[in-house]
Amino acid sequence: MKPTALLLMALAASLVTSRAAAQDIRGLENCAAEKQMERRTGCLQANVEFLQQALAKQARAADDRIKAANAEIVALKARLTKLEADVAALKAKPAEPAAAKK
Repeated sequence: MKPTALLLMALAASLVTSRAAAQDIRGLENCAAEKQMERRTGCLQANVEFLQQALAKQARAADDRIKAANAEIVALKARLTKLEADVAALKAKPAEPAAAKK
């Protein structure tokens, strides 16, 4: 099975087991109210499309957050490298006598 299909199934299962009815979730329709099979099928397909769009939107948002975090990690590593070089330079510098500082 595709990972997307598994995610959709997990999301649908969590929606079914949640206390909120389908009408409480903006964008989802309560398909159980439909009596005609064609209308119920259309309703379910609309819900699947909505869930796929919501999942894609969340995936894009997560990717953006991951990219931002990776950029921050790179910047912090560069800063750490510079600070380590500064510390090494200070350690290599000969200590000045206390009398010379006054």
